[in-house]
Amino acid sequence: MSFLIDSSIMITSQILFFGFGWLFFMRQLFKDYEVRQYVVQVIFSVTFAFSCTMFELIIFEILGVLNSSSRYFHWKMNLCVILLILVFMVPFYIGYFIVSNIRLLHKQRLLFSCLLWLTFMYFFWKLGDPFPILSPKHGILSIEQLISRVGVIGVTLMALLSGFGAVNCPYTYMSYFLRNVTDTDILALERRLLQTMDMIISKKKRMAMTRRTMFQKGEEHNKPSGFWGMIKSVTTSAPGSEMPDLTVIQQEVDALEELSRQLFLETADLYATKERIEYSKTFKGKYFNFLGYFFSIYCVWKIFMATINIVFDRVGKTDPVTRGIEITVNYLGIQFDVKFWSQHISFILVGIIIVTSIRGLLITLTKFFYAISSSKSSNVIVLLLAQIMAPEKHMAP
Repeated sequence: MSFLIDSSIMITSQILFFGFGWLFFMRQLFKDYEVRQYVVQVIFSVTFAFSCTMFELIIFEILGVLNSSSRYFHWKMNLCVILLILVFMVPFYIGYFIVSNIRLLHKQRLLFSCLLWLTFMYFFWKLGDPFPILSPKHGILSIEQLISRVGVIGVTLMALLSGFGAVNCPYTYMSYFLRNVTDTDILALERRLLQTMDMIISKKKRMAMTRRTMFQKGEEHNKPSGFWGMIKSVTTSAPGSEMPDLTVIQQEVDALEELSRQLFLETADLYATKERIEYSKTFKGKYFNFLGYFFSIYCVWKIFMATINIVFDRVGKTDPVTRGIEITVNYLGIQFDVKFWSQHISFILVGIIIVTSIRGLLITLTKFFYAISSSKSSNVIVLLLAQIMAPEKHMAP
């Protein structure tokens, strides 16, 4: 009976996580695209759901929620499903959509997709050669062989994510990194943008009028007019010889359009910076500014102590949270279970750092998706996000 109740809790959690992943896919990633490949939506949402479920099971293990046998069963099942998605489904569909965008390979896209997947499997398997992964106790395609290689990728992604979060979080929330932006700066940049747009419009009008004049003169030149027409064709110059060079004008238009894009991005950046300045003056902004300083000091202290432990070959026995609680308790002289609460507070702090790092990574990846995606490449990019997200969340705890 308890197993059925635990299973219902896990299934309900997976449904909620799947719905959240589906909404994030539709409302954030693909809000500007007409999605036709539902398999991409399903794979992304399923990957997101099972990744969050594994993170949830680790929290349940720490807090002692659910029966131990139920947790082990669902952990094993989630692990098998996530490995199946990561190693077999997502790489195959990435290759399939890449080949589908190439016209020469469109008729045999299934064959070339299989070749790309085999290439991925070769490099994925060779990834374990520098590490002590192979063991005679386990088979070639056992869970241990696959999870060990996924673990290597996950640890690498977590290292990159930690470095990204350590830099991005203070830069995002601390007012120290905000540059001063005034309305005069924004108006000056908008004026330059409008002038550039006017120049583009005038040059395009000039090109259109030149093409029209050349077309009209070409028609007059081609009209047969007997003997006098022959004399006129000899004495007059060729049509368009006195017209401006359209190639040069087109190059100028291309350069101005590129300049207008850069000016537009700079204008949007100034508006975003101005909003951040106004947000930093609110109570919530000041609160996040304080958290930025706090976690920056905490991360610097952790890096410093880790470096000391590596250089002097020491084993850290006390983390900053436990040490701080011990000093506070001894100073105040109160009765307090330091060991119990330090573990929970450390777990909460690490969880906050992980959640904010994942959130920052998703926001940055979403901006990156908007910058490079198109109707042809969007499916591939989303599958790559799912491929990155799953091992990173699996190794997050």
